[in-house]
Amino acid sequence: MPLPRPRILLAALFLICAGAAAAGLMPSHPAPHLGPLPTPLPNDIYVWQRAWTSALGQAMDQAAPDVAAWRVLASEVSAEGRVAPALLNDARLEALRAHLAGRPVILVVRIDGRLSDTDSAPLVAAALAPLERWREAGVAVAGLEIDHDCPTARLPFYARFLTDLRARLGGGGPSRGDLGGTRLSITALPTWLPAPALADVVAVPDEVVLQVHAVAAPTDGLFNPAQAARWVAAYGQHFGSPFRVALPDYGARVSWDADDSLATVEGETPLLGGGAHAAELMARPADVAAFLKTLRAEAPPNLKGIAWFRLPTAEDRRAWSLVTWAAVARGKTPIGHIVVRAEATATPGLSSLVLVNDGAADAEVPAGLDLPAACPLGDGANGYARDPLAPQPRLVRLSPGLLPPGERRAVGWLRCPDSPSPLVIHVRP
Repeated sequence: MPLPRPRILLAALFLICAGAAAAGLMPSHPAPHLGPLPTPLPNDIYVWQRAWTSALGQAMDQAAPDVAAWRVLASEVSAEGRVAPALLNDARLEALRAHLAGRPVILVVRIDGRLSDTDSAPLVAAALAPLERWREAGVAVAGLEIDHDCPTARLPFYARFLTDLRARLGGGGPSRGDLGGTRLSITALPTWLPAPALADVVAVPDEVVLQVHAVAAPTDGLFNPAQAARWVAAYGQHFGSPFRVALPDYGARVSWDADDSLATVEGETPLLGGGAHAAELMARPADVAAFLKTLRAEAPPNLKGIAWFRLPTAEDRRAWSLVTWAAVARGKTPIGHIVVRAEATATPGLSSLVLVNDGAADAEVPAGLDLPAACPLGDGANGYARDPLAPQPRLVRLSPGLLPPGERRAVGWLRCPDSPSPLVIHVRP
């Protein structure tokens, strides 16, 4: 997986996990007491951008009231062991400090899952380097998180690496040198749940972040609420260590080659690769909100909060809007509402078709638009196309997507020789 790609670029993980299911593979044990949480779950959020922009600073300022801690991508280790830092130079760190709003900062070191090194010493050094660098730059780092989607068979090595790293961090207890007292966390995959070696892995860090999105075949979508609930229950039942659940607020474009093998997974960073065919996947806000409602009502006692992937910015066209994320994070079910308007142009009989979200949150764009029979000429644009097989004029959505509240999108045009008034356009949800 090339370093510039974002977290969602889990091509290797998708191939490993396709067809895998952690639920039902665990031994049977008595379930812990479940009960509603007295307060909303605290919300951490991942800052996964690799370059500092003003849009990132604005997003951090807007999100800060709903954020308990920032989990900031600090560096990535490639499959060959090369280290690529993020937000490294002093100017970027100075800009970042101005937007932390007093929230704790947890640095995240992402290690490629295909890494096959058997010596933990270089990995420990790679993990500690950004921690030392950021503290030298004046950032009060509260914790270090390791994000390593290793194959299940490599979990014993992962446990040894974490043990060595924890020793350098002072065990998360009293200060031991410049790194002492730094809390350690890791991300965990639900496909690890049946592995006996997982117990040794989760025993090392102070906290685990269980990822329940983008861990199945791309054809199964980004997020399945029912499956996610089973994974959370399984972890809470079999492990007593504190954990958080990583939830999605984004979409991705997945492309396949002509032989249907996975080509690319494109998240917040545009890619040049195309593939023979592609599809847009999206985590629906209503689905995630419903999952959160159920989670709060049936929370394992060691569940400590949510870690959102990723901080939305105005430049990230595949993430929810910040207003929608904040609504879901606060425990609300966001409601968007899309209407379609036929807006007259300067050309007589020619109208532009525009989708408008007049609701309070992101809304999924409709699957299709049935056009008036009196308007035989028309075509789609910006994700819509004319359906040549439909018995009456119709535009169909080429891929799913969200329209933020207050925004509009031109999706086509139609020509009506007799100009029926008003034009009636049926929206297919």
